[in-house]
Amino acid sequence: MTRWLDDDEQAVWRSFLAASQVIQEELDRQLQRDSGMPHAYYAVLVRLSEAPERRMRMSELAAEVNSSQSRLSHAVARLEERGWVRRLPCPADRRVSWAVLTDTGHAVLAAAAPGHVEAVRRCLFDRLTPEQTRRLAEICAAVLGDGADGRG
Repeated sequence: MTRWLDDDEQAVWRSFLAASQVIQEELDRQLQRDSGMPHAYYAVLVRLSEAPERRMRMSELAAEVNSSQSRLSHAVARLEERGWVRRLPCPADRRVSWAVLTDTGHAVLAAAAPGHVEAVRRCLFDRLTPEQTRRLAEICAAVLGDGADGRG
């Protein structure tokens, strides 16, 4: 039996979708305008910058950025063309490829980060009280299954 959303749940759901879309579109616009990259590429660069030796297995990177293997492969190919990422084979397992953030990619990320952080603040945190931010963190943890990394 289908558990339909009541009127309040439907309103919350639609507000959540609209707010999420507005934030994603604004962040994408800002990154395209100021850094010439979509938000998806920025997310890849960030994950690689945080990884040991600035490299990750392609499969792990896909999971980190919530992407399919094929979509990530396409994004990494575009990032390789720009000289921001290198793809390397794994010497121990020919089925595995590594994505490696280049020094150029790291510099591009460092230049893009201040504008991106300001956009995140403007789109989200400047509109919330500290209490709302705390509650949003709790809500996100609950939706993600208690794991803030989305794999909880």
